[in-house]
Amino acid sequence: MTAGQPSPERPDLALLTGIRSGKRSYYREFVRSDERMQRTVRALDSISRALVRTGEGPRALLEEVARAAGNHLSAPWVVLALCDGALLRARPRVVGVDRRGQALERPDGLPVVADEVARIRSGSVPPAGPDDALVRIPMTLEGQLVGGLVAVHDLPAAPEPGDISVLRVLANQAAVALHTSEQYQAGLALHQRAQRLYDEATEQNRNLTERTRELRATEQRLLAARQRELLDAERHRIARELHDSVSQYVLSAGMAVEMARGDAAGLGPSARALGAQLDRAKDLTQQAIQQLREAIYALHHAASGEDPASLPELLSELAGQYRPRLPVQVRVEGGPQASLGPRPDHELVRIAGEALFNVANHSGATRAVIRLRYRPDQLLLAVADDGNGDPVTLSRLLRIERNAVTDGRHRGLANMAARAEKVGGTIAFRRARIGGVRIEVRIPLPVRMEPAYPPLDPKTVEETS
Repeated sequence: MTAGQPSPERPDLALLTGIRSGKRSYYREFVRSDERMQRTVRALDSISRALVRTGEGPRALLEEVARAAGNHLSAPWVVLALCDGALLRARPRVVGVDRRGQALERPDGLPVVADEVARIRSGSVPPAGPDDALVRIPMTLEGQLVGGLVAVHDLPAAPEPGDISVLRVLANQAAVALHTSEQYQAGLALHQRAQRLYDEATEQNRNLTERTRELRATEQRLLAARQRELLDAERHRIARELHDSVSQYVLSAGMAVEMARGDAAGLGPSARALGAQLDRAKDLTQQAIQQLREAIYALHHAASGEDPASLPELLSELAGQYRPRLPVQVRVEGGPQASLGPRPDHELVRIAGEALFNVANHSGATRAVIRLRYRPDQLLLAVADDGNGDPVTLSRLLRIERNAVTDGRHRGLANMAARAEKVGGTIAFRRARIGGVRIEVRIPLPVRMEPAYPPLDPKTVEETS
């Protein structure tokens, strides 16, 4: 090889080390290069930490990005702001950190920071000059400016292109992560709203199911009521026919028998046998009239169905009518040895209905209890409440209502007492265990009711006809 010619196998140190000088400054250049490399690695590590905080919300993400940029530049402060009209759901719009990485309460408190934030929010992030201590990095998303990062670096020299590239990668990745966080938060809000709507729809479906069940039950009751109405109409028609025709004929026959008895009495002792037969005919006509009256009453007051409801069932139905505004419990102890019949049941239900009406409208009670107790020789019906009534006052009002002459109003207590007496019972007012008044009706068993019609008096046959 000729002297002075370079050897083709000689290695190029600049190519191997990235350092173009082999002089004494080689070590200083190596140290600076290593520091830049370490700083770049730390920045990339900060980027990775920042990007995984998407689920914590925009604030945590922006603060972590600003903190990573501050560490890379050794900056006294770093501010990151979003442009007006970009990433509208992201809050807050401005964040900042100090040298220690602590969040600034008012990032735009300094005039220079306020000017930079205003410039970013207006959509302008100009590059910094070579001698400028500020570092401005635009934040872009799909080619559109969405914000910017501003910092005052504290490096020995101006940031190199590699440092700016690292910061640009950090800012752009932050924009993508911020958009992802925004979408995540929006999706979470939509999920919560969908869950709330689902819960509301489930509740509405439950309510509709309950209303449907109630409507079907009401429809069945209306159908049964229509059938009862038809049956009642037919019963009333038969009752009218019995009253207007058959009863008149029997009454006329009774009058004829009575006239014949008068004629037979004038015939003397020879007509005694005839008189006895006429007396027998008179008794038969009176019995026929009484049976017709009972049949007419039964037709007018017939049970509403083929299988009449029991007294506990009637009381439960009565309690259901008050439950929307007054919780009412029905408690039954024991069972009837024999049916009381429709008339006693009717009177007892009317007494309980009058008592519940008074409780719901006058006592200020929050609940009531209907107790039906069957004993071998007695039936007890009690209505208790937790209102503010006084049993002594009610007893005095009952005496006043019984003795006063009124137009039919304000006689609820007297009506209850009259109905109790009609079935052979008594009524009393006591203090209830739950705090209010307890109305007790005691009826001896078997029930001895007043007759539906008084016995037929021969003297009134002509007047009745």
